[in-house]
Amino acid sequence: MAIESALIKQVTAELYEKSLKKIPEDTHSFLNRAINKESNLTAKKTLKIMVQSADLAKSTDQLICSDVGIPTYIFKIGSKVQFNGPIRQAIQDGFKELTEKINPPILKMVTNPLTHERSFEGKDIPIVSYDVIDDADYVEIICSPKAMGTGRWEAIEAFVYPTHEDIERFVIDVVMKAGSQPCLPIVVGVGIGGTFDYAAKLAKESMLRPHGIISSNPILADMEVRLLKAINQMGFGPMGTGGETSAMSVNIDFAFSHGFVPVAVCFNCWINRRTSAKIYNDGRVENLDW
Repeated sequence: MAIESALIKQVTAELYEKSLKKIPEDTHSFLNRAINKESNLTAKKTLKIMVQSADLAKSTDQLICSDVGIPTYIFKIGSKVQFNGPIRQAIQDGFKELTEKINPPILKMVTNPLTHERSFEGKDIPIVSYDVIDDADYVEIICSPKAMGTGRWEAIEAFVYPTHEDIERFVIDVVMKAGSQPCLPIVVGVGIGGTFDYAAKLAKESMLRPHGIISSNPILADMEVRLLKAINQMGFGPMGTGGETSAMSVNIDFAFSHGFVPVAVCFNCWINRRTSAKIYNDGRVENLDW
């Protein structure tokens, strides 16, 4: 059997809509725990408002935030997968149809960078990256819309044989420059090595890691702990109200590279938008909730 393009259209649209109306379970749990741990009274109240807002959006089928971002997908395609029909077009059609029927309506966030004209469609929208999974009979689709608050402050820089301190200092500098504007508490994704584009890919995929899982690499695990502690000592707090809850986690991955070592830093806001599903050759759809 083969995966029908109509199913790709349906699932990608559903994942995008779901990401706008429901925060992941691991994020919901983190925010509830943070309420109890936070010592700053204003920050504690802000965290409570966040949880209440997310719960209300879920129960009433509303948007958590008006900035719905631009549609961004990662497709991990099994080597045993077969497709029937156009895939890229199916993703575009799914997004287009969703913008026409979604309730409540969403704002036009897709922007032409040359003219600043805004719409619901444009060159390379939705943004899709691809990877391959050996010996798998499914395609895993991850949706993580990118909004203004986090997208504006992400950064990448190439170093030459950097020390661990060089890398950590760069991450801290990027977070400090962003301040409270990415809608804290954030998830920080860091990609080290590879090439310019691959470091950014590592950072994005690290950012999507389920909460509570630290790197299996002891060097990176130590960096994650140090950076998370340092960020939460900055005092920005949830939505910039002060306190110790500026970041939920720092997730780092790496790839071997040349003497030049690109380091990329990306963010996910407190909503932590990320939804995922697997579609199997036989047409089964498995929703994956974090």
